[in-house]
Amino acid sequence: MPPTESDLLIRPAVPGDATALAAVHLASRAAAPMPPGTHPPDEVRAWLADRLASDDEVWVVEDAGDVVAYLRMTPTWLDDLYVAPSHAGQGLGSMLLDLAKARRPAGFSLWVFETNTPARAFYRRHGLVEREHTDGSENEERAPDLRMAWGPTG
Repeated sequence: MPPTESDLLIRPAVPGDATALAAVHLASRAAAPMPPGTHPPDEVRAWLADRLASDDEVWVVEDAGDVVAYLRMTPTWLDDLYVAPSHAGQGLGSMLLDLAKARRPAGFSLWVFETNTPARAFYRRHGLVEREHTDGSENEERAPDLRMAWGPTG
């Protein structure tokens, strides 16, 4: 059964969320039509812990106390938006994307893999436009990707 709004909490992430963020990140990537990650789970956990200690802005969605989605942004980039597969299609990604738009009214960009057509369609439905296509030679996965943008400076 999908969570009700009263079950959900959107809040800034704290350092203790790193393990939960990594679980959402890894499960979401494994379920998506995108290249497999290049780092083992322990490295993903360490990397996210470092991001939580940086200037990145990170938000989580909790369902009954469990982290089930997260958003990570820099001043001009939406770097991560992941929803646990068990909570996909329930509006959590839209809630987080709306939060990103509210927090970055001047706009932002993001990278998405070319093969991740569901994510590309999701972002298009929410007003992002494709601005740049690459052959993937600059990303760790070496897979074609594209930059999508939202807002006046995107």
